[in-house]
Amino acid sequence: MNASSLRHFDARAQSVHELVNAVAVPMAVHAGGPIIAANEAFCRLVSRSEEALGQLAFGDLLGEDDRDAIVEICRTCLDGLGLPPVTSGVLLTPDGGERPVEMHARPVNLGGTPAVVMTCVDQSDILHTQTSLIALSGMLRQIVDGAPLASFVMDHNHRITHWNTACERLTGLPRQKVLGSREAWRAFYDDERPLLADLIVDGVSEAAILAFYGDTAHPSKTVPGGFEVETFFPQFGPQGAEGAWLSFTAAPLRDAEGQIIGAIETLQDVSVRRQSEEELLNHRNDLEELVKQRSAELASTARELERFVSSSPVGVAYSSAGKIQRVNAAMAEMFGYSQEAMTGMSGRKIYLSEEDFASLGQLAGRQLSMGEPLQHEMWLRHADGRAIWVQIDAHVADREDTAQGTWWMMRDRTEIRTAQEQLEARFEELRAINGRLEEAQNQLLQQDKMASIGQLAAGVAHEINNPIGFVSSNLNSLRQYVDGLLSLSTAYEAALAAPGDPLVAAALAAKREEVEIEYLREDLPQLLDECGDGLGRVKKIVQDLKDFSRVDQANWQEADLNVGLESTLNVVRHEVKYKAEVIKELASLPPVICLAAQLNQVFMNLIVNAAHAIPDQGTITLSSGTQSKWAWVQVEDTGCGMSEAVQRRVFEPFYTTKDVGKGTGLGLSLSFSIVQKHGGAIRVRSEPGKGTAFRVWLPIAGPESLATGEIPPTWKDVVTT
Repeated sequence: MNASSLRHFDARAQSVHELVNAVAVPMAVHAGGPIIAANEAFCRLVSRSEEALGQLAFGDLLGEDDRDAIVEICRTCLDGLGLPPVTSGVLLTPDGGERPVEMHARPVNLGGTPAVVMTCVDQSDILHTQTSLIALSGMLRQIVDGAPLASFVMDHNHRITHWNTACERLTGLPRQKVLGSREAWRAFYDDERPLLADLIVDGVSEAAILAFYGDTAHPSKTVPGGFEVETFFPQFGPQGAEGAWLSFTAAPLRDAEGQIIGAIETLQDVSVRRQSEEELLNHRNDLEELVKQRSAELASTARELERFVSSSPVGVAYSSAGKIQRVNAAMAEMFGYSQEAMTGMSGRKIYLSEEDFASLGQLAGRQLSMGEPLQHEMWLRHADGRAIWVQIDAHVADREDTAQGTWWMMRDRTEIRTAQEQLEARFEELRAINGRLEEAQNQLLQQDKMASIGQLAAGVAHEINNPIGFVSSNLNSLRQYVDGLLSLSTAYEAALAAPGDPLVAAALAAKREEVEIEYLREDLPQLLDECGDGLGRVKKIVQDLKDFSRVDQANWQEADLNVGLESTLNVVRHEVKYKAEVIKELASLPPVICLAAQLNQVFMNLIVNAAHAIPDQGTITLSSGTQSKWAWVQVEDTGCGMSEAVQRRVFEPFYTTKDVGKGTGLGLSLSFSIVQKHGGAIRVRSEPGKGTAFRVWLPIAGPESLATGEIPPTWKDVVTT
């Protein structure tokens, strides 16, 4: 194209540009090269300015899949080969976006230059709508098919278009045998007959539907034009002869103009529900019958309760709002009123004082307001003004509404109260008597102790006199020895005063010979040792007497029973040593909480009795040990033994087998009391001619550690210590 042609072409292009901008649809013009003109609609479609489009060929705007075909269409127009068909393609935007369009290519002549006018119709909205409709149709199909409720769809020709999976399971009829057919009735009936959906599609009247199904059909409350039916199918589905109850709903499907184009029917097996309803109906009938029976029983019980309350020996009353609403005969008689007079009476009238009324009101208000029963005893007023002691039991009539009223049950316990007061007075008297008895027992215990000490005094004196005797004899010898030594000392002093005097020296030698100084050197230490030994024996006897009496330990405290046994043995040794050999089999004992002085007296009585039971010579065995929480001490002799009759009475006060004047009969009785005070036990084993054994059991932790009724272990022959 020469310069003149280009100027002519540019002028034409300007006219074309104005013409193109006047068109509302997207339009572009090109002559096989860059785009000559493009209107605003086309610029918006491809997201480019007109200046930018002037630098591009139309093919540059096309997707690769469409480019060759559309370029060929444009070539057909430029070559004048006819009008090409409408075609579809994709225009590209600068950001890589795609715009589906329908393109129309038409040839034009621009001042002798062939060109192509391209008009585009944006297909984005149309394709989006089509895609959405297809997706919606697929989704609806999935919803219908996947719904748990059995359903099928029928078109206006009564052909089945949908038969979902739930419908297959319910009817047992696969969809392949139903879709496209008019034989859905086979799933429900033996003979051909219209389904509810058929009647809906045919548009029959409501009266016709109700006449067809009877009172089992009724219009749907939720779907306009729909109907619901619930009926029994004797030969339905996989249940066979058992049959099933089905509830089905059919509703019309309409087009945009409201014309019926089909129907959808949903089905549900309600056999379980119908069975439950039938069972519920039967249960309700049974329940109504049971209620009638229970009502009759309750009425009978109420009458019996009324008779019971009326004739009850216990006073019964019902109060509300501070007034007595009803009372039985026993309550009225208890307070000295008639039933009529007491009914409606203020509750304050039966109290001795306002303070008593307020006190019980406060107590009852706290208990009864929480729905808890009240038990109480107090003095109330009889009609004649005297006080009666009343036992009160009260509870609210309704725990949910405690203000409704209160039931009261009362018993006149005046005689019992009086007897109780007398019993308490008698108890105090007995306590005082018991105190005096305990004091008397302590006096007896002290007397027995003093009597025992009196009996032992001669023996103890003998034990002390022996060492005192030879200490005294030794002291006389020591006095003579000292006198001789003193005279010898005087002779030495004279010799020292006259060292050369032969007469003084001769007198000193004579004095030495008279004193027998060499003999004194040998005998004097022996005398001193003998004196020291004798005084040690006296000290030991005195200490044992002190340990025996425990005068410094009169309270409950820990003590070693073995030590007490040893001390007691030393005190009574004079009573024992001429009668028996003492064998000790003492185990290690833990400290025992006790009254040590009293236990020592028990040990003394047992050891002395054992010695007295041996006629000539025998053996006394002292042993001890522990078992569980108990400690024990045993005194066994080889004496004369006791018969069963004596064993049964041995612990009785004043009972003794000794001759008159030789025993008080209190030793074992007091020993029994002492051991019992300690929570322990003293037991005896004996056989005539074979000796006797006494065993004392004591709780190691004291009597306070024992549970109620707890006793020592059984006395076995073999005991683990």
